[in-house]
Amino acid sequence: MQQTMEPFGEGFITTFAPEFVLVIGLFTLMIAPNLGDGKFRLPLSQIRVPYLFGGRRGKLDSDPRLPGLFASFFFITAFGMALLSFVDGMNTTTVQVVDADNNVTNLLKVDEFSRTFELIFYGALALASVASINRLPATSRNDRTNAGLYNNRRQVDFYILLITCGLGMSIVALAQDLFLLFIGLELASFSTYVLVSFMKETKEGTEAGMKYFIVGSVASGVGLYGLSLLYTWAGSLQFEALTNAFITSGMEPLPLVALSMLLVGFGFKVSAAPFHFAAPDAYAGATGPVAGVLATASKAMGVLGLLRILIIVAAPEATDGAAVWLVALGVLAAVTMTWGNLAALGSTNPKRMLAYSSVAHAGYMLAAITAIGALNWEPAHMTESNNAALAIVTALVFHLVVLVCFKLGAFLVLSLLESEQGGHTLASLGGLAKREPMLAVTMFIFMLSLAGVPPLSGFMSKFLVIMGIVKAALIGSTVDGTIVFSELHWVWWLAFLMVINSAISVFYYLRVGLVMFFHEPEEGRRTSLPPGRSVRVAIVVCLVATVFFGVGANGLIALCESAANALLNVW
Repeated sequence: MQQTMEPFGEGFITTFAPEFVLVIGLFTLMIAPNLGDGKFRLPLSQIRVPYLFGGRRGKLDSDPRLPGLFASFFFITAFGMALLSFVDGMNTTTVQVVDADNNVTNLLKVDEFSRTFELIFYGALALASVASINRLPATSRNDRTNAGLYNNRRQVDFYILLITCGLGMSIVALAQDLFLLFIGLELASFSTYVLVSFMKETKEGTEAGMKYFIVGSVASGVGLYGLSLLYTWAGSLQFEALTNAFITSGMEPLPLVALSMLLVGFGFKVSAAPFHFAAPDAYAGATGPVAGVLATASKAMGVLGLLRILIIVAAPEATDGAAVWLVALGVLAAVTMTWGNLAALGSTNPKRMLAYSSVAHAGYMLAAITAIGALNWEPAHMTESNNAALAIVTALVFHLVVLVCFKLGAFLVLSLLESEQGGHTLASLGGLAKREPMLAVTMFIFMLSLAGVPPLSGFMSKFLVIMGIVKAALIGSTVDGTIVFSELHWVWWLAFLMVINSAISVFYYLRVGLVMFFHEPEEGRRTSLPPGRSVRVAIVVCLVATVFFGVGANGLIALCESAANALLNVW
């Protein structure tokens, strides 16, 4: 059911309950850790009145675990509320603003597509939040010195940044205006810049934060300029208005330049080559949970932006069966997936290896978007094209969902090694099977899923993407009931290249297993890893989801299909 509402009108709070949960969580983190026995003196008297802020804090509100527990609770609650939206059937709700001239501006839209991406964002951030409890430097809650209290307050800063990142990602998912989408993108980006460099005591953390900030700022500036060119051309940044402009005016030089600039901004977010150069340093310098968020939630945010702009806004101008951005994006996809896998082959740092693996996965997703743009929108093939587009977007969303399980899970395993100053070389994984057998098996399962080995969820996601690309290439290639290979669209080669690159990736993923099971531990690492109950719980959740969504993915695929249909029903 389609309904509209004005901001803060009837039903606004219930519709946006997950987002309001995060806002409440943000204020809670600002207030709760600052409670104390602070008092102020009434003027002209000796009477001191308590106002509960500042002063000496108690044992509860000075506990360094408190911010992490609060943030994890609010992320899990927001995730649960977003999931409940699907229980009784999703009502598509659009928030609109009507000016004095009765001009309607769409601001936000809640549907299956936006809610599914919010599940990705909240799920990844919740796992990162849980895994970070007791993983950041902290002193005992009995330490009441200024240095001790300052160190513990860093926990608050970290989780405030996580929640702010979540709010920015929510805006990106819900936005129906390109400027509002960009605001959400930058809100999330600025938070991640600080999170990457949060471990400022280390040289790697500071260097990673600076590089990520500089490259990200340049990419954002280029994207913002492209956005201004689109506004100059169309007179509006509303998705619906831009779509109509492309349909009526076709592709002119100005919007083509604008789209190219926007592709730079979103290419950085998805770590597409050649905009990926800051990614390996950022992943290596950030903590394991933060690197996992960059590889999953942040990447999903960039893919969401590309889908909105290229598929919904810029694809309708195609009149000859191909969007004008098709070749550029196809080349970008091929270069990205190939370079990511080749660079990972020579990497001896597990986090950098996973960073280049993330670049390769960005290439796979760009190939899927290219296949959608290649579909023939002529009336004779409209039904087939819609079905193929639905299959590809479903596969793409499914891939982003399950990527949270095994990619983030791998980074969480490395975060356990970071607690003993390891995880930065393959040698630090040596002998993990002797030290922590179950943890080594878990890490190996994550590696197999990343490589696309059945029956894990990584295999299912790659299989769906490849079959979707092949389906798009087959449309229009049938003559008298026989498939003519020469008539296949060239995007077929992207599926072939994806298979070849997946085979290449098996080498460096299996190398991790070789080191864990057949190499000896480094000197001084003969005992078990330091305890970390919260991060181990998060790893178990990732493991169960990785296996379950490989053998019992029907429910998740149905949810992803409903999300894809919500995106594509504009056709």
